[in-house]
This record gives sequence, structure tokens and C-alpha cells, in this order.
Amino acid sequence: MSDTQLTVTLSGGGVDDARAVVRALEDVFGAPDAMPADDRATVRTATFDAPDTVEAATPPEAGAPLSAPVTVTVQGTPQAVEAASRTLTRAFSTRDEGAASGDQERERELLLVP
Repeated sequence: MSDTQLTVTLSGGGVDDARAVVRALEDVFGAPDAMPADDRATVRTATFDAPDTVEAATPPEAGAPLSAPVTVTVQGTPQAVEAASRTLTRAFSTRDEGAASGDQERERELLLVP
């Protein structure tokens, strides 16, 4: 089984909010390449190795409370993006901000609200 990547881009909120979002995805995708760490950054990223077939965790516990709205963009295979979207929707209050699809990759933007 070959691995592909799921890239998560986060903006808004603080570093603790970004870490809470990344932690919510760890049950499905394992540990990211690195946890968001820069307090001064306005955009943070995390990359996960995503197996070709992935299922959303059932059901994840609610994520840590967010201090401010966080915009999350997930990009990767259609299966990985769908699993990440379902996982975040179960862990946080979310609003779907749109999606784009390519030949082998998908991107979805979610707004997570406190």
C-alpha cells in the first residue's frame, strides 16, 4: 500500500487552536510531520501520511474548545479529504466553505467556530 499526503493549512486563532485541530486528526491519520509551534505565524501547516484508504474515526471526542474561528483547508486524495472533513465536523462546530476537485486530488475548506 502506497502512502500519500494530507496537507492541512490553518489560519485564524492561535497556536493552541491549530494544535487542537491537528490533534483531532491524529486518531485517523497518525502523528503529523510536526505540530504547529510558531506563536507569531498567521498561517500554520501540518502534513500527515495518509493511506490510500482511510476511514473517519467513529466517533471522535469533541475537540478542545477553540478560542477563535479557524479556517482549515485540507488537501489530498478524495478519500483522505473526506475522512478529514468528517472527523473535523464531528469534533468541532463547522461550516463548509467550499471544495475543489482535480484529477487525483481534492481540496476542502472548513470554518471551525468556537
